Amino acid sequence: MSTKPNIVIIGAGSTSFGPATLATLIRSQALHGSTLSLVDLDEKSLGLVAQVAQRMNAEWEAGMTIRASAERRDVLPGADFVIVSIELPPREVLWRMDWEIPIKHGLRQPYGENGGPGGLMHTCRQVPPLLSIALDMEALCPDAWLINFSNPLPRLTRAVTKYTRIKTVGKCHQIEVGYAIVATLLADRYGIAVPPGVRFHSDPGNVPNIGMMAGIGRQHVKIKVAGLNHFIWLVDVRDKATGEDLYPALRAARANAPAGMEPLSMELFRIFDYCPVPGDTHLCEYLPWLHDAQARPWERYEIPLYDWGGNEAWRDLNWYMLAQMAAGKMSIDALRQAKSEGAVELIEGIWGNLNRYEEAVNVPNRGAISNLGPDVIVELPALVNSMGIQPLPIGPLPPPVAELCRREAALVDLVVDAAVSGDRQIALQALLLDPMIDDIQRAEAILDDYLTQFAPYLPQF
Repeated sequence: MSTKPNIVIIGAGSTSFGPATLATLIRSQALHGSTLSLVDLDEKSLGLVAQVAQRMNAEWEAGMTIRASAERRDVLPGADFVIVSIELPPREVLWRMDWEIPIKHGLRQPYGENGGPGGLMHTCRQVPPLLSIALDMEALCPDAWLINFSNPLPRLTRAVTKYTRIKTVGKCHQIEVGYAIVATLLADRYGIAVPPGVRFHSDPGNVPNIGMMAGIGRQHVKIKVAGLNHFIWLVDVRDKATGEDLYPALRAARANAPAGMEPLSMELFRIFDYCPVPGDTHLCEYLPWLHDAQARPWERYEIPLYDWGGNEAWRDLNWYMLAQMAAGKMSIDALRQAKSEGAVELIEGIWGNLNRYEEAVNVPNRGAISNLGPDVIVELPALVNSMGIQPLPIGPLPPPVAELCRREAALVDLVVDAAVSGDRQIALQALLLDPMIDDIQRAEAILDDYLTQFAPYLPQF
């Protein structure tokens, strides 16, 4: 084994993911001297990211060997870690279609990204390219870890564990919303100033609020979450200084939650007595109570649609800044402060045998949550060292919460099987198990429309 890891980033040309991930890797003292290979099918974006990476490498004196290639098989041999963040383009166009097509058949999804009929199609588009990467890894770097950031994250991670031998972990930062919610509810206790109209769902405009409130929360409390990705629940919350159990205080504070602050999450907190913490726009995708056309619950809970046009504009701005940095016209100093998505901590922990505690990883359950199946991809705390990533024992989730998670986990397996096999009957079964579907004819009509409209993106069907 080399003294320094060989790291491959697939999807490095993403302007939202690539530069920040590169910055966290290149600034890591523990990884100086490593080999870093950048892969993306968009050669223009890849070239810009590679130039910025070389600038960081030189200016920060990281001593890394940096390579770039549009062909991953050229750089996968000998890899120790393969970081993947991919999305079949055009992302916003396809996502909007995922949402709009069911409307023609009488179903309005609350979000349409990772659950519901849209989540099925998203998975069917994403699984083949991810499995192709994993199969290349089996041939070229079979002992490497695949660190997945792509959505639908639990479904893609399950596809890898079910259909390949590759070690994999999914990483998401949704626990930050948990810290932000706790800080907001316990604001009086800790003297925290809460911004007016605060909310933490996945609208890009909320990112500053999430980061600020999560940072304040981390100063005062320590939380543990468990469940499924984008469907995690707060299982423990403690005062950081004293270790006091703060769940009683949190329950007492929920009645005074700021108006509009994740109203769906607060409603479920009241009903189940445990607080869900992924934010309402993610939470709503796994529940059967958000799509009724007469009740219009998305209005009651103020759940917005994704801002497809706004995100395209945000990506264009990121691309412009990346081009300025690549040309040497803009400083790269701000990237020193880029927030980690979590890959560098996993790599340092495994490579350096650090016994590092990670608050939230997505891995096979293997009994850590005692009332969910062993192969379910769960999100929970873990210990990271040279032996890999060991999920820490959580015990049982509250029975109603466990049942909600169990239903989604069963659906995950069926959706993955449909995405791999291209079998229309399995896809229909998956739709009929989805909590948003309550009519067989509607499910068949949506599926037929999807398979027609998305035929160029679904070769397996």
